[in-house]
Amino acid sequence: MRMETGVCVLHLFCHPKKSVDRDAIYAAIEEAKAADCQVVTAAILGHKGDLGVMALGQDVPALRRLQTGLQNAGLNVSDSYLSITEVSEYAPGLPEHMLQDRLYPQLPPEGKPAFCFYPMSKRRDAHANWYMTPFEERKEMMYEHGASGRKFAGKITQLVTGSTGLDDFEWGVTLFGVNLEVIKDVVYTLRYDKGSALYGDFGAFYVGYLANVEDVV
Repeated sequence: MRMETGVCVLHLFCHPKKSVDRDAIYAAIEEAKAADCQVVTAAILGHKGDLGVMALGQDVPALRRLQTGLQNAGLNVSDSYLSITEVSEYAPGLPEHMLQDRLYPQLPPEGKPAFCFYPMSKRRDAHANWYMTPFEERKEMMYEHGASGRKFAGKITQLVTGSTGLDDFEWGVTLFGVNLEVIKDVVYTLRYDKGSALYGDFGAFYVGYLANVEDVV
């Protein structure tokens, strides 16, 4: 099974079991890369994970084999997230190269070793229902959101992937930053936008830094 447009994105957050086969971990990742998947690894800070693996590819079974390989190698997947790359309905008329960057990103970006992932949805509360709000109002709020994010140009690379019907939230947000401070600052700034302050619901945050899998394990 392959994606027709864009790529499938699988985030895995793992803890080591008592016995870990390091060579099997390396082999699972190399097998995924041989199937044209990108694999980004991160050392996760805090109790929610030790190794973070972000894998992107059109070959969905290859992503499943990666997950199985890591588990068989002695990693316990304590949390995961499944999503796909997409172009937002609020971004018509973008240059073709920007559309391609959103559908087929090349990761990780250079010079941005800080890593953050979190899922989010838009609220459907009686007083704040995003999906009952007229499109033009939603588009205006998304433009405000984008303008706030552009203040951090050069310091942050963001990938927003769609997960409606695929996981518990509607989007996954992956941030790559020059350091952890700038990740904190951009998330704090964006939460004051109306689209987030009134309509945003957020899941757990996973934060760490990019590292070769050999260094992490």
